[in-house]
Amino acid sequence: MSGPLHTLQQWLAVTRFSLGSIPERAGSAATVVLGIAGVVAVLVGTLSIGVGFRRAVTRAAAPDTAIVLRGGADSETVSFLSGDEARWVADAPGVRRTAAGPLASPELLIIVNLPKRTTGTDANVVVRGVREAAFRVRDEVRIVAGRCFEPGRNEVIVGRGAAGEYQGLEIGERLRLGRAEWTVVGHFTADGGLNESELWTDAFALQTAYQRGNSYQSLLVRLESPAAFEAFAAALGRDPRLNVKALRQEAFYAEQSRVVYMLVTGLGSLVAGLMGLGAVFSALNTMYSAVAARTREMATLRALGFGRGPVVGSVLAEALVLALAGGGLGGGLAWLAFDGYRTATMNWQSFSQVAFAFEVTPGLLAQGLAWATIIGFLGGLFPAVRAARLPVVAGLREP
Repeated sequence: MSGPLHTLQQWLAVTRFSLGSIPERAGSAATVVLGIAGVVAVLVGTLSIGVGFRRAVTRAAAPDTAIVLRGGADSETVSFLSGDEARWVADAPGVRRTAAGPLASPELLIIVNLPKRTTGTDANVVVRGVREAAFRVRDEVRIVAGRCFEPGRNEVIVGRGAAGEYQGLEIGERLRLGRAEWTVVGHFTADGGLNESELWTDAFALQTAYQRGNSYQSLLVRLESPAAFEAFAAALGRDPRLNVKALRQEAFYAEQSRVVYMLVTGLGSLVAGLMGLGAVFSALNTMYSAVAARTREMATLRALGFGRGPVVGSVLAEALVLALAGGGLGGGLAWLAFDGYRTATMNWQSFSQVAFAFEVTPGLLAQGLAWATIIGFLGGLFPAVRAARLPVVAGLREP
């Protein structure tokens, strides 16, 4: 019998025998598995930082929400809007309106230093001054402990991420902002989004404390529909009283996370690549040793009529099985060690700290397995070719 079916049967028979002999080479096989597991764990763990950071920044973004900044500004911290400009933008066509008024939230940002819980060193934290409309525009914000601040009073509410990351933010504690002391009256969540890294207070009280007059830095608006954005942005551009630009909230937040995401992804890939190179050589060494130990056996198979293809396939199959075992182990370790781990890092667009959780996603695990497969393939390819090219007569003479 010959043909593809015969070749497949030969490959299955040789591969079954090859995999069954792995316990006899447990030490070298474990070296490959653990080496690849280390590569995958580092890769997945590092990339989970970027994924978690980006999701924290972009999670609350809605397709029907836009942010308005001063023309030329690329972040809220360098933007400026007067109270009149905020009101004119809120009256623009395309803004959703309710019985309580337009869904437009003028917001003031102040960067303050607060000590971290873990190190005691100061870090930049955003204090966001908002009005009542902010809670209607950002409907994901929920008070989970205490109460909301009262308008006009020196009271703040603290995001869950900030409360866990910095000292002095428990309910009832007092902190100094500007020239006054403020009382923490509540904690809030925002579906794990960027705002959980902030402190919120009444905009008028914050303007007074920092002598900002009737000014803001951004305006967040909920539109009638995602399709209304173009008309809304065009109307702002035609208004001679305004020098502003409108951005979709999704695009704005994605840009805010770009620098950190690219940095983490680049460094993670570089480190994993260097480790992966070492893992390839480890796999090469192991598979060459396996081929050398089975030289006579493979020559005997060739003499009995087994083709080169099944021999090559069996060596590659063994390498891939070891690699996938290492990839699965590394992915599992990364998930156990990193998924949900909370920390904070600098957002280089706003120069403030962002609290977030590492996220080991199915996509990252699949990426880790893909890396493991590539390492296993490269580690098994050359030993497999060597096994296929081995002369039958020379192989039979091996002791």
